[in-house]
Amino acid sequence: MATTEDDVPMQNPPEIPEATNEPKYGGFTRFEIELEFVQSLANPMYLNHLASQKYLQNPQFVAYLAYLQYWSRPPYLKYLSFPGPTLRHLELLQQERFRQDILSPDLVGRLMEEGMRAAVDWHKEA
Repeated sequence: MATTEDDVPMQNPPEIPEATNEPKYGGFTRFEIELEFVQSLANPMYLNHLASQKYLQNPQFVAYLAYLQYWSRPPYLKYLSFPGPTLRHLELLQQERFRQDILSPDLVGRLMEEGMRAAVDWHKEA
């Protein structure tokens, strides 16, 4: 794969914005862009969209999903608005079988039901 001078190496997670003068891409830091993307993984319909567009078959995209696992560790974890479904789906996306099965409307529906049930149960406990 050819790289350009605008490519950002993905070996290490971005630094947290308060601690750095990280460059901006379209007005946002790499931290902000990756945070928004990883949080979008909480949405089963978005996962289905990624699969239908064949992103989940692209080895480079799958490697990026593996790289994003750093969000499951401190200090990054505290920035997630919905850590439960976000991290669960990120973990499931590491499995080839799940990346294929998420094309199924039945699986998308089950994940949406689980998410709604978890939200209702959480409010009952609170």
